[in-house]
Amino acid sequence: MSFQDVFKSSFLENVGAISILDMALALVLAFGVGLFIFLVYKLTYAGVMYSSGFGVTLIALTMITTLVILAVTSNVVLSLGMVGALSIVRFRTAIKEPLDIAFLFWAIAVGIVLAAGMIPLAVFGSLFIGIVLLIFATRKDVPKPFIVVLNCDGQKSEEKAREFLMKHTKRCAVKSKTARKGQTELTCEVRLRGNDTDFINELSEMEGVQSAVLVSYNGDYMG
Repeated sequence: MSFQDVFKSSFLENVGAISILDMALALVLAFGVGLFIFLVYKLTYAGVMYSSGFGVTLIALTMITTLVILAVTSNVVLSLGMVGALSIVRFRTAIKEPLDIAFLFWAIAVGIVLAAGMIPLAVFGSLFIGIVLLIFATRKDVPKPFIVVLNCDGQKSEEKAREFLMKHTKRCAVKSKTARKGQTELTCEVRLRGNDTDFINELSEMEGVQSAVLVSYNGDYMG
């Protein structure tokens, strides 16, 4: 086929470019692998607020990528137009978790590989990646950090509260301190010794402590 024959192809000639069996098989496999990616994401998620919409997006992204690559591989003209169309697309959604980027690339890569006909690579590669993520992403070598926010009457009550925290937690580090006339607000990162959080009740009842708040935190501080 010459270069001119490519551009002379009509719309009806492209209808049978991909068989229905190939399309159905590729989309079903894309859905199955995308569902596996979604399950791995759900099991390895360690953020504050889980978004089920992002998990569904991974399934849809796998299937959409497969659909696009199937169309591109069947028509040279369409592939050129697709490059121009996708080059103007801009996504402004912020990625909060670094691991979410890996899942997005995983879904796109599986869609491309499936559409290229490399089914064993897509299936076994996804199984291997899923096992690796389940092993390493769910490991918790360090106790989960918490943030304690204290409102104290003065320096003496602040020192007593800090001594109490150091005694009842594995680690206590001051992250911020706000001092006002007759009042001090202290923010500390603590590592609990277990799942017992009753110490925060005792801390709030100490003399000079107006309030004590315990908040779960999964981020990283610099320094």
